[in-house]
Amino acid sequence: MVIWQVDFYRRPLKDDAGEKLWELSICDLDRNFTFSTFCPQSQANSGWLTEQLQQVSQGKNLPDLIQVFRPQSLGLIESAAQVLDIEVEATRRTFALKQLLEERAKQYQKMANYTGEAYHPLMLESPPPVPLPENLWGDRWRFAALPAGDIEDAFKSRPIPILEMPELLLPLNLALASTVSVPGVIIDGGRQSMRLARWLQAAKPVALNYIPGSPDGLILEAGLVDRWIVATFEDPDVKAAGEIYQQRQQLSHGLHFLLVQPDDSGMTYTGFWLLNFNPRS
Repeated sequence: MVIWQVDFYRRPLKDDAGEKLWELSICDLDRNFTFSTFCPQSQANSGWLTEQLQQVSQGKNLPDLIQVFRPQSLGLIESAAQVLDIEVEATRRTFALKQLLEERAKQYQKMANYTGEAYHPLMLESPPPVPLPENLWGDRWRFAALPAGDIEDAFKSRPIPILEMPELLLPLNLALASTVSVPGVIIDGGRQSMRLARWLQAAKPVALNYIPGSPDGLILEAGLVDRWIVATFEDPDVKAAGEIYQQRQQLSHGLHFLLVQPDDSGMTYTGFWLLNFNPRS
């Protein structure tokens, strides 16, 4: 499968007429192929984008899939991709593209038409977190941990209805020692187990973060910028477990997991996700 990662958005640059410039940036997963070009903001539309994708593909095949991490780019890219019969995936995991954009940002400052405005190529506006829908919540939840070497054996071969274990997040591919404790959160969903797992599948979990405060919280990062309050708590023991969870994330290169199951019998699982909130993953 041929995959391109694509960004199309305004940059801290203006043309000779003083109009803001947008840039189309494209690369493949290994950055063996990269492409960048500018257009005035008044021409930044799906028609222009379609023409550029067609021109870029001359001499090579159009991609089977385009990955996009920026919400503001998604609609335009989806419109252009539809014309060209290309599938689009909204995902935060666009390491090659983000690396390219950081390198490009350093070049802007040397250009004569640089505006001087503050610019962070990977920064996205995140809305405040909202509570998880009440009709999804199960019976109980808890922090947990598993040795990195046990994760694939424990879940990959099991008949789990919803299983998300991306290759790039497997412990072996992150060079984690088999003895490293990978932290996670287990939710005993009870009768809501499958409904919760399906909702999570649609929401596209990215990370589950412990946030200290008054009260402390467990925040789900999902989709491109969505944030959900999974739980809040003030119990000292849960807080201590949350701090250990956070410390283990640092030792596991950010790798953690979310497991949804009907109960704590260990007999059946409903959904399992490997997660990693690392902008470079």
